[in-house]
Amino acid sequence: MKSYIEKQDSYRNSMPDEPPAILRKLAGMAGVKFNGESPWDIQVNDAAVYDMILTKGSLGFGEAYMDGLWDCRSLDQLFTRLTAARVQDRLAIWFRLPMIVRIIRHQIFNLQSISRAFQVGKLHYDIGNDVFEAMLDSTMSYSCGYWEDADNLEEAQQKKLDMICQKLELKSGERLLDIGCGWGGLAMHAARNYGVEVVGVTVSKQQEEWARQRCEGLPVEILLSDYRDVTGKFDKVVSVGMFEHVGLKNYGVFFDKVLELLKDDGLFLLHTIGTDRSEVWAIDPWIDKYIFRNGRLPAARNITAALEDRFLIEDWHNFGLDYDRTLMSWWNNFNQAWDSLAGKYDLRFYRMWKYYLHCCAGFFRSRRGQLWQMILTKRQRAQVYRSTRPRVY
Repeated sequence: MKSYIEKQDSYRNSMPDEPPAILRKLAGMAGVKFNGESPWDIQVNDAAVYDMILTKGSLGFGEAYMDGLWDCRSLDQLFTRLTAARVQDRLAIWFRLPMIVRIIRHQIFNLQSISRAFQVGKLHYDIGNDVFEAMLDSTMSYSCGYWEDADNLEEAQQKKLDMICQKLELKSGERLLDIGCGWGGLAMHAARNYGVEVVGVTVSKQQEEWARQRCEGLPVEILLSDYRDVTGKFDKVVSVGMFEHVGLKNYGVFFDKVLELLKDDGLFLLHTIGTDRSEVWAIDPWIDKYIFRNGRLPAARNITAALEDRFLIEDWHNFGLDYDRTLMSWWNNFNQAWDSLAGKYDLRFYRMWKYYLHCCAGFFRSRRGQLWQMILTKRQRAQVYRSTRPRVY
């Protein structure tokens, strides 16, 4: 395998210095220039970047950044502009065959089947707890914080956890199922502060081990399991940042499973990223390859179609702009901790992680990305649900 330096040398002088007209046009739609003076402009280190974009689209754009072929002083501003102008969608038109292959892949194959369910755990969540410990707050919350009245990431995540518990109307003695429990932050918070018994489910071995250790002594059980294998009855169910891995083909299966597990008078809180449109090609191939394998973000109509004849929507809360601030806080933490991580991870990993966090921040800042919390109930529930936006202290 070629080293990082050898790859750069092999690319050098492979294309003329001037960007092709089509790339200048696409970038110009977002107010972006190649080698311009604005902080969001693309600074080309090697002309091979043009060939990588023209042959591989957004996947090539991301890989060229990982290989050091281009830089940008303000990646978050760059991606905000590119995303708002839907440059990726326009670029996809030039790559009809890869786009068709992706559509077929998601429409025909069940990429989130039980046999594939643990792939994202191994490839992303199990890369190393040290990365996530350096990047996240003390709760190890790997989802959007709630920044109302919060001055820092720690406060935003604590407020988010408490808001979830309040929305679920948790009471002492109840059983809570946490589907996609991560490193156990919500399970620990709910058990300690609300007196509930929690069962947490994750597909990551490292998350399972960490969550079990930190929840020791609390009425919390952590399972390394797919959600489809969970059994029992629960007063409340919550899923935070996991629905993005369920997949369109499994929405019915997912909601039917929650119906089976939730008591008739219970509450289900679904916390998920969403998109403003439902095009299949909105799935970024770079994110799919390097970050969240087989992921699929829902649009609003995807969710409502799956909920029909299953759940009632009691509340729908969107605070997607808070994800921009959360992601930039994660980047600042990761960047500050890099010296302690550099001995284990190489420069290409650093640039991959930087690209990931900044392109996601731009996705939410452009308002194409949403963050939804929904409260769902069965039709059998007789109690009135009072929607709240609690001010958490």
